[in-house]
Amino acid sequence: MRVAGLADLHVTETDKHPFRELFSEISGSADVLTLCGDLTNLGTVKEAEILAEDLASLSIPVVGVLGNHDHESDCVEKVSEILREAGLCLLDGTSTEIDEVAFVGTKGFAGGFGRFMLGSFGEAPIKSFVAEGVQEALRLENALRRVRQGRVVVLLHYAPIVETVMGEPPEIFPFLGSSRLAETIGRFEVNVILHGHAHRGAFEGKTPNGVPVFNCARMIEKPAGRPYHLIEV
Repeated sequence: MRVAGLADLHVTETDKHPFRELFSEISGSADVLTLCGDLTNLGTVKEAEILAEDLASLSIPVVGVLGNHDHESDCVEKVSEILREAGLCLLDGTSTEIDEVAFVGTKGFAGGFGRFMLGSFGEAPIKSFVAEGVQEALRLENALRRVRQGRVVVLLHYAPIVETVMGEPPEIFPFLGSSRLAETIGRFEVNVILHGHAHRGAFEGKTPNGVPVFNCARMIEKPAGRPYHLIEV
């Protein structure tokens, strides 16, 4: 299966069919399109409606997760509804199967990487922040447990490894992802992980147990010179 990975569309209310041509191109190159969050810029209903119009140009299945920008305007339920009605299979701690390939996804969350990962200690707001990251990892784990053996693609918005955020200012690394996500994925047989969020990060890396990770943010330079990346699964 040819899977196209794309993230960080950041559709705005002033855009006019910003991705119609690109989606048509992807339909001719891939079997499935995956969208790894920040589909809208401010999470508004109008932005979601503009993207929904362009999704109609796809002739292949499209699977995705939301990102932090999609939550900005507190309209996430309505935004999700619009995108689902337009054909997007939106994953939120859930999975779907297409031609014997399982797609498992959740937004993920921040928290930092390796020995610099934030721990649940001190003030209540810190504990709440860490708890959110733990909860997202648990949602991902539960979804992976429900997947039967076979080919598995994991979709995230936040990065699971530090390698694919390299290039961003080090000061913001803790807000770009968390090793908790990679630790969770490492308990399962997974073929590839796709994410976005780090606009100035690196294109590829691997988890500690060798699973390929691709930063599919639209702004990242990719081998084929296109805003998306094609993966054979």
